Amino acid sequence: MTYIRKPKIALPGQKKNELGLLLGDYEGSMSTLCAGCGHDSITAALVQALWEMSIAPEQLIKLSGIGCSSKTPAYFVHGAHGFNAVHGRMPSVATGATVANRDLICIGISGDGDSLSIGFGQYAHAIRRNLNMLYMIENNGVYGLTKGQFSAAADPGSTSKKGEVNVMQNINVVATSISMGASFVARAFSGDREQLVPLLKAGIAHPGCAVLDIISPCVTFNDHEGSTKSYAYIREHAHIATHVDLVLPAEAITTEYKEGETVIVKLHGGSTIVLKKVDAEYDPTSRSKALAYLEKHRGLGQVITGLLFINEDLPDLHGMFNTAKTPLKDFKYRDLNPGSAALTKLQQGMK
Repeated sequence: MTYIRKPKIALPGQKKNELGLLLGDYEGSMSTLCAGCGHDSITAALVQALWEMSIAPEQLIKLSGIGCSSKTPAYFVHGAHGFNAVHGRMPSVATGATVANRDLICIGISGDGDSLSIGFGQYAHAIRRNLNMLYMIENNGVYGLTKGQFSAAADPGSTSKKGEVNVMQNINVVATSISMGASFVARAFSGDREQLVPLLKAGIAHPGCAVLDIISPCVTFNDHEGSTKSYAYIREHAHIATHVDLVLPAEAITTEYKEGETVIVKLHGGSTIVLKKVDAEYDPTSRSKALAYLEKHRGLGQVITGLLFINEDLPDLHGMFNTAKTPLKDFKYRDLNPGSAALTKLQQGMK
């Protein structure tokens, strides 16, 4: 695959962050995704969030699996570390990377196909181990690279572009993550940068596994009437936990609304979506209340967005296992490999 870097254009008056870097310094290659894809809006939000946080590119590691979503790391922060893993195996690579160098800021980008089907086991254990990473799921309800089959996130009763009806129950990312004991769970809409950027920054800063489910309609295979992952349906059924926005095939459509309000969005494919932001008095620190709130509004056909649950007191993987403060990469060889005598002594103590 050929990657074409975005051209750098020096304009007078451009703002720099605390590191003296421009917004363009956090961009990557030119996107090869479909025009109007919500994933590109997510990339733009990531670029803005990382620039505003003044994160040094070399301090960042970007990881992904397989799928349209997993192309995203190529499109932001070209100077960062990166690894494109095999299908569903991004969390295990993230585990190794964060254990080897705990000083890295880890962003794992996945999709509903990559994490909720073949990678579901690894997704679950990343949460259980509370890896210190931002775990993004770009959720469009379909397998975009293989012509639009239903993913495990597709809602029952939704239809494919060819008219097939999904008869299976879906895996709800936020409800599943909360019930499995995640320490940070949020949901956003790809077109709502005002809501998405703060959630990205909060997830990056969170000391543990921050799961961010981002509804990102597929303009090619899942933006038609009957889909519950289309721009229109999300727009119509979203319940605001933060702000929501809409991106159509050739142009972006944005909508602003306050906490507690509901907005109906009609998509260019004819379908609609209801977005609702969580109420201002919503308590994201109660796991049981968060699940009850989600279930209540699911029954109303609303997609809840915003910070849904957080517990900053849960230890991350390093805290659980009391690992060394020094990254493993900085240890000398003799410290990591003390020799056969040390192994023999260890084995004798186990008898």
